[in-house]
Amino acid sequence: MTTVPAPLDRYRILDLTHVLAGPFATHQLGMLGAEVIKIESPCKPDMMRGEGPVYELAQAGMGLHYQAQATGKKSITLDLTQATGQSLFKSLVKTSDVVVSNYRVSSQRKLGLSTVSLRESNPTVIVCSITGFGQTGPKSEHPAYDNVIQAFSGLMAATGHPGQDACKVGPPVLDYGTGAQAALAITAALLQREKYGVAAELDIAMLDAALMLMTATVTETAANGVAPQPHGNSSPVKPGYGCYKTKSGLLMIGAFTVAQLTSLFTALDRSDLAESIAQKTPHEIDNACQEYRNLIQEYFLDKDADYWEEKLNEANVPAARVRTLEESLGHPQVQSRDVLQGVEADCRWNGSHASPLYPVNAWRSDVAGGNLISPAPEPGRDNAEIFKSLGVTSDGLQTLRQEAVI
Repeated sequence: MTTVPAPLDRYRILDLTHVLAGPFATHQLGMLGAEVIKIESPCKPDMMRGEGPVYELAQAGMGLHYQAQATGKKSITLDLTQATGQSLFKSLVKTSDVVVSNYRVSSQRKLGLSTVSLRESNPTVIVCSITGFGQTGPKSEHPAYDNVIQAFSGLMAATGHPGQDACKVGPPVLDYGTGAQAALAITAALLQREKYGVAAELDIAMLDAALMLMTATVTETAANGVAPQPHGNSSPVKPGYGCYKTKSGLLMIGAFTVAQLTSLFTALDRSDLAESIAQKTPHEIDNACQEYRNLIQEYFLDKDADYWEEKLNEANVPAARVRTLEESLGHPQVQSRDVLQGVEADCRWNGSHASPLYPVNAWRSDVAGGNLISPAPEPGRDNAEIFKSLGVTSDGLQTLRQEAVI
């Protein structure tokens, strides 16, 4: 494996985000090698510090929901409502490449975080705003969380079973999808600045990300004027694309194409049907969907889900037993990919709770990938290092603490 510096080595990111979407975006940039400095109010830190299932960690301001996207970052505390805090922040902007925030538009102006204000300190700084609805439009000032955007965007209405109420997707997928989009946009903006000398102002909206994550469904609805109805765990027209009961456990199969459905029936020892299906058009198969589903279901009840997963995969048919997350994390496939990493230096929680494992970036490279280099920081862990680099003396640091600036 070739060893070179990480892709974003030497770039400095100022992270003024909180909750999940913004912190996940900057976490991804940190995985790419950027120096990420998380900036929190000394009296009102990131609310995620108090969230997570381990009570002791949440009480200590190190909740697992915070740690999940805080590893590898530096941390300073700074009160941007005070003139001294804003002055220090402007000095920090001069040495930085990107400022990322997820305050509402009015709050950004009040705190001196508008692009115009930031570029007075650094004309080439890239400015990224992450909000629920974006910087423009009638809802630009409205607050939002993942669940609210799921409701507004139509994602909830597209999820669930026919005839039942709309259903929220379990994990906060829009937070993480928005964060991934923001990280992509920031990386592109850095490349654009390097190639053409222009510094972008990025407006990232969770609502926009939600629509992007539903691209095919959105396109269909825009074309037809009618949204597809939710259809639960199975396609209403593709008999080989859906969830089935087995003798033990649920099985999800993905025999989407005619060739895959043919392979499915071959694996079920129904070569007669396989030959017949191979001669049909997708439209003909769709019209007989329920008939084929009933037949497939009858066969699957004979063996358990693990058996069918292995048999269908051997026949080159996509299939998987429906697993719990615990089962998935313990599977050799997940363990072989190194997508979960720990931080050896993080020994703070040895005892009743082991140091957790964190998902890192979802790609691998033979040149450079994401590696965790330091544990999630306590608030202000790096105050001395960062502020002294701006010329603040030890006595000055003490004064800043006494005045609650840091």
